[in-house]
Amino acid sequence: MIAMAPPRPSSQHGPSRPASVIPEQAEPDQAQPASLPACRFSLSVGAQAAAEARAQLYTLVSLWGMRVDVDVLVLLASELITNAVTHAENGTGAGAISVCVRCLRGELRVEVHDGSYDMPLPVPLRVDDDAETGRGLMLVDALAAEWGFYRTPAGKAVYFTLPFCTA
Repeated sequence: MIAMAPPRPSSQHGPSRPASVIPEQAEPDQAQPASLPACRFSLSVGAQAAAEARAQLYTLVSLWGMRVDVDVLVLLASELITNAVTHAENGTGAGAISVCVRCLRGELRVEVHDGSYDMPLPVPLRVDDDAETGRGLMLVDALAAEWGFYRTPAGKAVYFTLPFCTA
C-alpha cells in the first residue's frame, strides 16, 4: 500500500547525528512511549551504507528491547537505503542519507531520507526473471504493514512500518 504522508516541518528532524545510534529527545506524541524516543542517524554514501544501517538497527532493537521481526526490518531498510545510494551515485541525489526510527501507534516506523527529489515509481506487477533491479519496492510492498514517501525540503523520505510482535 502506498500512502503519502504530508511533508514535515524541518524543525522536527533537527541536525544530522554522527553514524551512531543516539536517541533524540522524544517528540510529544501520546502513542510514543517516553522510553522509546525517536532516533536518527546518518550513513556514508556508498556500498557500506546498507551494512552500516543494519548494524545500527540491530543495536537499536537490542537497546530498545523491541519485539519486531528484525530480519524483515533490516531487509526492508537495506532495500530503501540501496535505492537512496543508487540515486546518489547516479547524480540524482545530493549524497546525504539518514535514517529516522520511531515508534508510532504500536508500530515501528523507519524513514530513509536522501537528497534526491525523484519519487519512487509505483511497484511493478511483474519483473522480468533476468532483470537485475526492480524487486526492492516489491519486497517493501509485500512485507511492510504500510509504506510510502513524501517530499522534504532537502529531497525526499521513503518510509515503512512494521507492527510489534505480540508473542
